[in-house]
Amino acid sequence: MKYKATEQILKIIKDKNLIRNFGVIAHVDHGKTTMSDSLLGYAGIIAPSAAGRALALDSMKLEQDRQMTIVQANVTLLYEKAGQEYVINMIDTPGHIDFTGRVTRSLRAIDGAVVVSDSVEGIMTQTETVTKQALEERVRPVLYINKIDRLIKELRLTPDKMQEWLVNIITTFNGLIDTYAEPEYKEKWKVSIQDGSVSFGSAKDRWGFNIDIMKEKGISFKDIFTAYSEGGSIEELAKKAPLAEAILGMVVKHHPPPHVAQKYRIPKIWKGDLESDIGKALLNCDDNGPAVMMIVNMAMDPAAGPVAIGRLFAGTLKDGQTVNLIDTKREGKIQSVNFFMGNQREMVGELGAGNIPALLGLTEARAGQTLSSIKDVALFEGIKYVSEPVVQIAVEALRRITIEDPNLVVKINEESGETIIAGMGVLHLEIAASLIADAGVQVVTSQPLINYRETILSGTDAVMAKSPNRHNKIFMRVEPLEPEIADLIRSGQLSEMKDKKEVATILRSKGWDSDVSKNILRFDPRGNVMINGTRGVQFIQESSDSILSGFEDVMKEGPLAKEQVRNCKFTFTHFVPHEDTAHRGLSQLGPASRRACMGAMLKSSPILLEPLLGIEVRVPQDMIGNVASVLSGKRGKVLDMQQKGITSIVTGEVPASETFDLAEIMRGQTAGKAMWNTYFKAWAPIPKSIQATLIADTRKRKGLSPEPPTADEFIDKE
Repeated sequence: MKYKATEQILKIIKDKNLIRNFGVIAHVDHGKTTMSDSLLGYAGIIAPSAAGRALALDSMKLEQDRQMTIVQANVTLLYEKAGQEYVINMIDTPGHIDFTGRVTRSLRAIDGAVVVSDSVEGIMTQTETVTKQALEERVRPVLYINKIDRLIKELRLTPDKMQEWLVNIITTFNGLIDTYAEPEYKEKWKVSIQDGSVSFGSAKDRWGFNIDIMKEKGISFKDIFTAYSEGGSIEELAKKAPLAEAILGMVVKHHPPPHVAQKYRIPKIWKGDLESDIGKALLNCDDNGPAVMMIVNMAMDPAAGPVAIGRLFAGTLKDGQTVNLIDTKREGKIQSVNFFMGNQREMVGELGAGNIPALLGLTEARAGQTLSSIKDVALFEGIKYVSEPVVQIAVEALRRITIEDPNLVVKINEESGETIIAGMGVLHLEIAASLIADAGVQVVTSQPLINYRETILSGTDAVMAKSPNRHNKIFMRVEPLEPEIADLIRSGQLSEMKDKKEVATILRSKGWDSDVSKNILRFDPRGNVMINGTRGVQFIQESSDSILSGFEDVMKEGPLAKEQVRNCKFTFTHFVPHEDTAHRGLSQLGPASRRACMGAMLKSSPILLEPLLGIEVRVPQDMIGNVASVLSGKRGKVLDMQQKGITSIVTGEVPASETFDLAEIMRGQTAGKAMWNTYFKAWAPIPKSIQATLIADTRKRKGLSPEPPTADEFIDKE
């Protein structure tokens, strides 16, 4: 048995050259978790005979019921290559787009990724999404093409044709690296059959190989073809070429050890001073420096409570150590330092830099936070999530699941007293509700509700609004903000910059006027901006906070339906204040600013935006018409159709509000033969024909009058 005792593994990881941290990422249902099982079986953590079927890393009952991965799971494996033993920390991640927040956090902990692709379906939308995320985090990808047996059984390809087919997949994948990798890594990180950075296999049947194994064991595509033909033996193939040897060999050969990876990853993900002692400790993955860890996952252990799991980038963590949660400025005490073996935690007492510790005792910790043994340390750069929550339900108990999954956003509806939980999609919320119910809590949930956004189609000249005491006048105009600038604001790139000259330089490069670029009052994280366009007006400096409070109120709750505002550029053009401070405080200027922003928006052709989901449906060819009919009946449309073997892949889009009963209707129309995946695509204007009704319904649900206000209700005359 290759599985060793904890003590033996701890000896090996003293040498960082022998550590690898990698993750498994892919499109949903391409075989990530089945592949991971084969690796666990090889390491002796689960019975080899059960590998490929046990789904050991899917420890949640829900995951096993639904045959999909919801949370990322951690495991430490031992692998021997050419007489040298390596310790490999592996993270399995979700494939469904509703859980991409968890994928993004996992990427922060790892240095390499095995991207899994189905041999027939090739590179799908979600494969592209997760590969792009990996490259943005400077995580090096290698490629595993799974389900090779489908090429023989379904497509009936000869060995030569199989190789041609697979080369096309590799070329497409390298196209992603060309598109998304930074210039320095475009060529260096491309995968190829020749250097062993591409492996082929069948996770279900537990065999796999790459060029290194082909040379070592004399295996060719002809052997694969024979194994699935009459008289061939798949079991013999699995014995001769175990999948785990191909994957782990590829990881050891092509993924960097932590001290090598951190030299180029830390400058990307940590914004502190790289010349400082702590910066050098992080760059060098130094066991003796201050402890700095990024928490990427919170697991709830029924007996031990919250378990903080993450990447230790510098220092050493020990049982009983007091640490600082930098984001929330709190202290915590580590009860015990552990790591995972399969889904079992092993107590190890202490762990050094470059590893993935699991810490008990930190009840206040949350996923995404920075943990350190010292107080004065820069935070890791905020993780940029691909999607934002667009669907919500009201529930009665949430604490546990929000600790584990920060992508579930919780808020209280002050008027109704309901607790609202917002998630990435209907499936995300179904899982959340099921988890609460599984914890023995009585859950009452509403029908899912869609979050909308508000924006404007045109601009307006400045409008004027007076303060409640009528002694102050605020003049405001608004125009649509360029999507490119709005995206930079939402990503945090502009708002995180403290240097105004740097901000002005970026804005000028996008065509903004030099004076405007220097006079930004506030970047709103939803993708809006407030600019100071006044000239020589008194009391601006001391009044700006009060004026911005009104702007922020409107950005949170727009004029049409009290939904968040996006892509708006407000300019505060003039200010006539009262000379007496007592007459121009927050209670006067806040409401005046709010009225000015509302009035300006209402004069600028305001519209409601709805979340649009991309959808990919895999279906037999004779069912394509049924799928197109379902989508068109849901205000959706078909954008593309491709034939992959005996399966057709229909790509389309559909409004999120139309997807609540999509599963039921799709199953009914395709006799249960369709498999599909939805993902957040864009915010799109609501069709004019239904906008008024939708605004009225949304307002009524929020206890407002059905008709939105008019600009005249907010704008004052001289």
